[in-house]
Amino acid sequence: MLPLLTALQFLTSLPIRLPGMPTPQQQGRSLLYYPVVGLLLGALLCLAALLLGGAMPFLQAALLLTLWVALTGALHLDGLADSADAWLGGFGDRDRTLEIMKDPRSGPVAVVALVLLLLLKFTALLALLQAQQYSALLLAPLLGRAALLALFLSTPYVRPNGLGHVLAANLPRTWAQGALLLVATGCLLLGSNGLIALSLAVVTFLLVRRAVLRRLGGTTGDTAGALLELVECAVLVGLALQL
Repeated sequence: MLPLLTALQFLTSLPIRLPGMPTPQQQGRSLLYYPVVGLLLGALLCLAALLLGGAMPFLQAALLLTLWVALTGALHLDGLADSADAWLGGFGDRDRTLEIMKDPRSGPVAVVALVLLLLLKFTALLALLQAQQYSALLLAPLLGRAALLALFLSTPYVRPNGLGHVLAANLPRTWAQGALLLVATGCLLLGSNGLIALSLAVVTFLLVRRAVLRRLGGTTGDTAGALLELVECAVLVGLALQL
């Protein structure tokens, strides 16, 4: 139970209080529950969508997106902003890119990246809600957090003193592979929407992973957050486009 609570506390803004400090092994096992956290967030979004069913579509989409950001504490948006600043300002240099990621200030590139991503999410949500495609609200957060599990399973963590290093070093690899297989199977059981969402998530994951390996030789917490946001956005936009 502690690994699940650890995952909830780290990935959400829900008022979770841990009964004790998790060990490195428990922190590593918490990664296995990231897709579960995604399902929980998706369920909350679906419930909110049903409760807001009588609202005007634009207002409904805006409120859902606001709730989505609030539930996650904008944690992953911060990673996207830092990554965007670093990617452009780093000029292809690994050390400079990593140094910029440590800077808490956001430059114009970060602001533009956040605005564009939130705009895409909003418009995709609007189209999906009007078409009553509520499965997208489950698939996007699920696959976004499953992508994090896949990233820590397959990609070196480049900051040796970071929390991500502890997570990756103590991740049960066989169980992680099983969890990812279970996620993929669940998506396929949802029919064409699940297949499209899974395909988009895999392509986005591979592209982002390739980029971070080429630039940094691995991942950081910021690039992991950026990956999650990009996967969610790709799933929402892709499902909206096929309506």
